[in-house]
Amino acid sequence: MANDYPQGVDMAAAIAAGFVLDRREAVPQLIGRHEDFLFVTGLAGTARDIAALTHDGSHIYTMAGAMGGACMIGLGLALARPDKRVLVATGDGELLMNIGALATIAVLNPANLAILCVDNGHYGETGYQKSHTSLGVDLERSRPAPASSAPAPWRARPISPRAGACCAKATAPPFVVLRVKPDDPPSYKRNMEPASCRVRFRGALLGAG
Repeated sequence: MANDYPQGVDMAAAIAAGFVLDRREAVPQLIGRHEDFLFVTGLAGTARDIAALTHDGSHIYTMAGAMGGACMIGLGLALARPDKRVLVATGDGELLMNIGALATIAVLNPANLAILCVDNGHYGETGYQKSHTSLGVDLERSRPAPASSAPAPWRARPISPRAGACCAKATAPPFVVLRVKPDDPPSYKRNMEPASCRVRFRGALLGAG
């Protein structure tokens, strides 16, 4: 599977631009102990990344069909429950749909929120069309931050223990850009029933799941 890239993807150009990591290896290494977080995920790619990591655990909430909503749902959750660590795992395409969310997060600055952008430079769910990050947009430079606010975003390259510590122990919202090959996410069949996922996530949120 690792070499079976979707038809039409210019792998040489993608790798030359820095999209070199394997998401199936990099995401688990970066996050580390997943039980430390409540997860809000973007669409299909990152939803499968996190479902595979957690074995579709009750502590993940996926934004299936709600493109652009992951960061703001994560922000609301972090503000409502400052006693919980919230990790938003989203893709470049989903994040670009609502890039203004980063400005709101920078202003509100919740210490218990972390954002991981798995950037493959493509819209994987709709046929691997190039996203803006394949065309010169740098998400690392796109995050606005007040002078006294969060630390500068950084690119997880190569993977190191610093990454997990950044997400788990930060005192302001870290924004990590993980540039990966435009390859398929883990092949994992997660629960696709919205009502069931909502109920189980509520249980995890309240400490009953």
